[in-house]
Amino acid sequence: MAMGRRGVMDDGMGGMTVPTMPGHHEMGGDMAMRMTFFWGKRVEVLFSGWPGDRGLGMYLLALLCVVATASLAECLSPVSDRLSQAAPTAATGSGRRISTAVLLTFLHAVRLGLLYLVMLAVMSFNVGVLIAAIAGHALGFLLSASGLCKRARPGDGEYPGNHVMPSTKR
Repeated sequence: MAMGRRGVMDDGMGGMTVPTMPGHHEMGGDMAMRMTFFWGKRVEVLFSGWPGDRGLGMYLLALLCVVATASLAECLSPVSDRLSQAAPTAATGSGRRISTAVLLTFLHAVRLGLLYLVMLAVMSFNVGVLIAAIAGHALGFLLSASGLCKRARPGDGEYPGNHVMPSTKR
């Protein structure tokens, strides 16, 4: 592939041209933005040059960050659900309702921001990053929404998985 006019790579076959990423060099030429999934530890996730060519350790750290971000985004959903269920009604003061609404809005914005970061990481088209994002969402669901970590409170009549406990009275 050779550099064509206006900084676009040309494959010399008259086909589609691929835009280049300025400032990135691979084997003497500009590295083209990937448009298909690939395996490998040479990838940029979210930030220019990170992890890049810094080795396997930095690549694994990037994958761990994707897992943590996806898990946190998944864990925020049940938190906001519980908060909205416990929200004050019209009988309570309007100041408390407003503060709860502002808190719910803030949690929603943070959750969406985290989800957009995960989406942008997956757009690196690296299969490892895709697997890390899926694993992070699964881990977050397992920890928060599946009921695995919930403790039954005495007298609430529920098992940790939100299944109603069978009654012993007849």
